[in-house]
Amino acid sequence: MDTGNLVKMANQIGDFFQSMPDRQVAKQDIAQHLKKFWEPRMREALITNIDDASTSDLHEIVREAVKENLALLATQRVAPRK
Repeated sequence: MDTGNLVKMANQIGDFFQSMPDRQVAKQDIAQHLKKFWEPRMREALITNIDDASTSDLHEIVREAVKENLALLATQRVAPRK
């Protein structure tokens, strides 16, 4: 799966939700959006590479949303790389 493309799509989601006045709600909404509209393989690829150089351009709000909602987003027990 092309991580660069996933980052681009995730950043578009982040662009939409980052204007919300409540950052915590925005992060929850980002996670819900990823869960609802992204295929499990896409979510797993993003989770697996969340701390990797391939996701260095990922918006911070999206990174936080993914990390704070791993239980919601993971379809398997996928741990982020260290």
